[in-house]
Order: sequence, then structure tokens, then C-alpha cells
Amino acid sequence: MMGSDKMTVHNEAKKEDIAPLVIMPGDPKRATFIAENFLDNYKLVNDVRGNKTYTGYYKNKKITVMASGMGMSSMGIYAYELYKFYDVKTIIRVGSCGVYDKNLNLFDLVLTAKSYNEGDFAYTFSGEKSHLVEASKSLNDKIIKKAEEMKLSLKVGNTLCTEVFEPYMLDLEGFKKRLPDLNIVNAEMESFALLYIAKALNKEAACLTTVSDNPYKGLAMTSEEREKGFKQMIILALETLIGGPNELY
Repeated sequence: MMGSDKMTVHNEAKKEDIAPLVIMPGDPKRATFIAENFLDNYKLVNDVRGNKTYTGYYKNKKITVMASGMGMSSMGIYAYELYKFYDVKTIIRVGSCGVYDKNLNLFDLVLTAKSYNEGDFAYTFSGEKSHLVEASKSLNDKIIKKAEEMKLSLKVGNTLCTEVFEPYMLDLEGFKKRLPDLNIVNAEMESFALLYIAKALNKEAACLTTVSDNPYKGLAMTSEEREKGFKQMIILALETLIGGPNELY
């Protein structure tokens, strides 16, 4: 049930408490980390289900940081509500990923060009039988340009988005054999829902991830390394959102 300020059952923030620009990690604790370490004058605007959501300022630009939770269902709820009820214009997901490109190393940054999902998220959401969705090109172009300005190496490629955590799949090799030839470079669990909903609602979205493990090389980040490694991704997303010569809003 929603009130006049368009609150939802999943988000108690008032409409004016949510900025039009949102950075979206998966983990609620990482949302707190981002607010505490990168935002000025931030305040807690939502705590429903423990999903602490903060709005503050990054270099005088109003930014909201809200976690998506794990998986497309959770991302789908939060992204839809932010776009539909809170008039959010742009969301950049910042998260971790596994690799399909064996050459990727820990800490490498990956920007999703297109996200592939084998399942029926799109069909259930809109009735469209779609399994591949493109990120917002204009937003991706801004991220790429900002990465160049910051002298950051950025891999741009197609992402696999699954409903099931890969290590828990009973027939992972069978799943991999079903995948179409899309030159997939990384894998995670939220991008398709975010990008598809953004496209459906005529909004902007991008998915920026940091490689946290590479099973081909037997590599995996420690918790301390995750914190260090994610900082450059977070700063890249924030710097993109505040704009500059090509300011977003």
C-alpha cells in the first residue's frame, strides 16, 4: 500500500528523500560502507527489512545508495520501485563477479555491454520472450570516458546473469553447453533485471563489477581485498554520476 508520498511496502523513504541518481551495491553492509566513506551529510532514509538506504552528497551532488540484495527478484523489486515511484533516472549497479574470460584477474573492472539470462524474467515481467538486454549506451559511454580520465583499465563485455548461484548448480557443465555464443566475459546475478526494467521504463542503468574470483586460476579475494578492490569501482560510479562537462542532470 502506498501513501501520498509514494512510499512502498519495501521502502519507507519519502519521495523527496531519494535522489534521481542511485548507486546500487548488492550487500546492504556495502551500502553503509559507501555512505560512511564517500558521502557527505548523508542520512538513513530507509531501513525496511534491514536494507539500509542512504542519501547524501558526493562533491555537492545528491546521491542515494541502496542495496539490491541478491538475485534478480530482489533487484527487480527495488529497481522497479525506484524508477516507478521515486522518479529515479539513473542506477549504476556496483558489485562483484566471477569470470568466463580466463584472462581476467582479481580487481579487474568489468562494464556490462549486454546481459544474458536463460530464464523467463522478461516474459514474466512484460510478456516479451527476451533473454538479452543492452545496458544504457549513453551511460556506458560516460563510464568508459570517466575510466579513461581516471586511467583505469575497464573491460567492456557481455555478462551472464543467472537465477542460481553457479557453484550450486547440479549440472553446471550442462548449463554452460546451453549458453549461446555471446562472448560472455563475466557472471553475476542481478544485471538482467536492472537493465531490462530500466529499458522497459525508459530509464538509464549500467552494471559495473569487480572480479572477485577466477576459478580458472584458482584465485579469490579475501574480505579485506574485496573492500580495497571495490573502492576504485565505487569512485568510478560516483564520478560518472556527478558528471562534469557531460553532466547527467
